[in-house]
This record gives sequence, structure tokens and C-alpha cells, in this order.
Amino acid sequence: MAPARPAGGAPRAPLYLQGPEGLEGPWDEAGERLEDTGRAVVCTTWGQWLTAVLLDPGLRPLLGEDWPRFRGTPSAAGRLRFAVSRYVMKYAAATALDVPVHTVELGRGPGGHLLVRGPGAGVEIALAHTGELIVVGVSRTGRIAVHAHPADLDLRSPLLRGRVPARESAVLDALPEDERRTRLLRLLTLRTARTGAAHDGPAQDGQVQDGPVRDGAVFAPEAAGEWSFAAHLVQDRYLVGEAHGPRR
Repeated sequence: MAPARPAGGAPRAPLYLQGPEGLEGPWDEAGERLEDTGRAVVCTTWGQWLTAVLLDPGLRPLLGEDWPRFRGTPSAAGRLRFAVSRYVMKYAAATALDVPVHTVELGRGPGGHLLVRGPGAGVEIALAHTGELIVVGVSRTGRIAVHAHPADLDLRSPLLRGRVPARESAVLDALPEDERRTRLLRLLTLRTARTGAAHDGPAQDGQVQDGPVRDGAVFAPEAAGEWSFAAHLVQDRYLVGEAHGPRR
């Protein structure tokens, strides 16, 4: 795969995948996005991958170190969802690296963030899920974080508000509902980014500039030391946030 051209322009909506390569998954388009911008965000509903997962005789070696966690997950649905998330991450990383999917190894860095091991050094990967939706972001140009929640999420939920600083809750309360949802998604996505980067310098919320709405995405141009953010409505049911930052 050719080196990625410099990233620029508002991020496009996440690619919706029907399944792994050979099952109508648009992995070629994901590869094109990686060549154009160095990053791509893909999403799927885990039920779309069940047949491929259940019938794959190489499930255990593909999961690798995650096999004990897979086997130890109490519910059958939870095991399948976990396996599918790892499949999607490995296919996304393999697309970014232009290597066979079975050669991709996943792990966690000192700060707990997901990473691609071995020949994948320099490729960043991120995972989010809610309900049936699984979202994976992959980047060859810097850090990436993703977050997802239902579009009809109750913004007054104490559990949800407990994840937002008090000063931000006051700001949220003063906004119209649509703006409130986007602002909340931005905060939660950046919290994910900050947690993953805790060992090498946090991303401060104040470093991100809110940008105009373009084609359904809220976007802020990248600049040195800043995180950009975009929000997308997926399948008319979920809100997906993506954040991009400088290299570690």
C-alpha cells in the first residue's frame, strides 16, 4: 500500500460493513480511505458476522491471547460479540497494513489503549460498541478514538451525566437538544482519547475547537497538538464520534 497522503477535509461517515472480505464487506473502500487520508472508521452490527465467526475453524488462533477472555465470557451473546469485535479490528488493521488478517496481533499499551503489535507498529486502532453496533477506527497518521451511543439516549440519565464534569453539565443544560447531543458525544469521545493517552500526555478538552456542520458532521481542522472531532448519525439509530490526534 502506498504511503498515506496528508489528512485533510472533514471525515466522511463511517463505512458500514456487511461482513468480512468475500461477504460484501467494502474493505476496498476502507483501503482507499486509508490511502487518501491515512485513517478510516468502519462499523457493523455483530449479527452480520456470526456465520463467519461460528464457521471459522481458525477462531482460536485468530483470537490469540484473547481466547481465554472469549471462553470466560459468561453469556453466548457476549462471547460472539467479543469475537466479532476482534474480527473487525483485525480486518481493519490488516487493511491498513496490507497484510493477511491472520498475521495481525492485537495487544494493549502501557496506558491500556489497544494497539497493533509487531509489523503493525505505528498503526493506531480504537474500538467502541453499543447495542448491536461495533465501531472500529484505524489510523496510520496519528492517534484515534471512537465512541458510540444510541441516538435516542436520555441525556438526563444520572449514569451518563456522572461521566461529565460538573462545569460541562451546566454548559450542556444551556444548549438546544441537538447541540447538547453532539457536545456530549464530543466530550465522551475525547474522554476515551484522553484515557488511552494517559501515559504519554492527556488530550485536554479545551484543545479542540467546535467547528461548523458539514454534511452531517461536526468538524474541527487538525493542527499541531490538537484533536479533531466529528460526529455521525449511523443507521438512523446510533451516534458515532471519532477523534484524531497527533502521533504518540
